[in-house]
Amino acid sequence: MNKKNFITLFTVWIIFVLISSAYAEQYDQERQLMVEKQIKQRGVVDPQLLDAMLKVPRHLFVPENLTSSAYSDTPLPIGYGQTISQPYIVALMTESLQAKKGFKVLEVGTGSGYQAAVLAQIGCQVFSVEVIKILAETAQERLNRLGYPEISVRWGDGYFGWEEEAPFDSIIVTCAIDHLPPPLIEQLKEGGKMVIPVGPPYSLQTLWLFTKENGQLTSENLGGVIFVPLLREVRQE
Repeated sequence: MNKKNFITLFTVWIIFVLISSAYAEQYDQERQLMVEKQIKQRGVVDPQLLDAMLKVPRHLFVPENLTSSAYSDTPLPIGYGQTISQPYIVALMTESLQAKKGFKVLEVGTGSGYQAAVLAQIGCQVFSVEVIKILAETAQERLNRLGYPEISVRWGDGYFGWEEEAPFDSIIVTCAIDHLPPPLIEQLKEGGKMVIPVGPPYSLQTLWLFTKENGQLTSENLGGVIFVPLLREVRQE
């Protein structure tokens, strides 16, 4: 390589590094604003959760054409009729579980993997089930690439949970259904918590927090939400 070509390549590399650094700083600032304005101001106070949401790069969990909206106060489409939840809803559901480092958590509805990454950042071991094959595969690849070995993704019907890994300290369901799936109740550990949206598809649902006490469930209404439905047909696409 002659001197002129070396200088050209070095200059291109420097420009790339500077642009990458500028984007990284921008996303860091957007995450800070997301946590301060969208999450803390709405009453989420768990310091481990807030720290996790400051660290997980949400813009890497949305389609490239939507990275500019990754930290907006809204859910975003990720393809195949699915969405990545609004940051506040992710925070509310996660805090409601009172998940701690070392917890074993079942997630139903992997999507892009963002919710699982937040739980893993807290220190949880996450088992996530996704009904759409391509989402399951791309989420596992993304999570591995970003350094989340604590997360295992399975392609399958989340209604049945992940029996081989039960019981779970916590269960989080990121899609709506009109009743509580009995397998999930069975797989929840005594004293464990499950958060799940219950109601008709594509309309106002209720986000419920259930706690298993003496084999029975006590409930707490966390408010109205709208989630995509829990799909039962295991899909190849």
